Amino acid sequence: MRSFRKFLPAAIAILFIGAVTPANTYTLSKGYTVSIHGTSNLHDWDENVVTVTGDGSVDWNSDANFDLNAMNIKMVVNSIKSTEGSIMDKNTYKALKADDHPDITFVLAAPVKSIQAGTHVIAARINLTIAGVTKAIDMPVTTTALAHGNISFEGSKTIKMTDYGIKPPVALFGTMKTGDEITIKFKTVFAISK
Repeated sequence: MRSFRKFLPAAIAILFIGAVTPANTYTLSKGYTVSIHGTSNLHDWDENVVTVTGDGSVDWNSDANFDLNAMNIKMVVNSIKSTEGSIMDKNTYKALKADDHPDITFVLAAPVKSIQAGTHVIAARINLTIAGVTKAIDMPVTTTALAHGNISFEGSKTIKMTDYGIKPPVALFGTMKTGDEITIKFKTVFAISK
């Protein structure tokens, strides 16, 4: 009887470990869109981020909902292209200190549990790093469970450049001065890594 009592906790632990579903690793698929919208004293302007990478970790639960355990999105500053042309691009790279801080990153700060299948808006806590400065922000993100286990994430956030130590760029020999607020928008699909 004593040997059985010694064996029982070990047996339960083995069964529990065997029942845990391993997390699925996800990778950002092509076809994403990431844009930056801003204003100026002359007119509004837009920039597109051409080079973006990302990965994440998701657990699917038995009731078809999922836990978002981790999410990282990295945007290459020198891939940002403006509707105002190459001069604005260069001013953007300088303002974002691209030589010292080549990436803008979104990192999920805390897991989001029990996200329902279908389309839902979640409250995500994100560590956003721009020009070497990291700030925790709250962002509503629309999640959609797609075919083949893929998941789309879509959202936007308005921030102030000066909160990240960035001097809003100017163009056209100083005649165009950008506003402090910008809105970053993204639409992405993450697929299970093969």
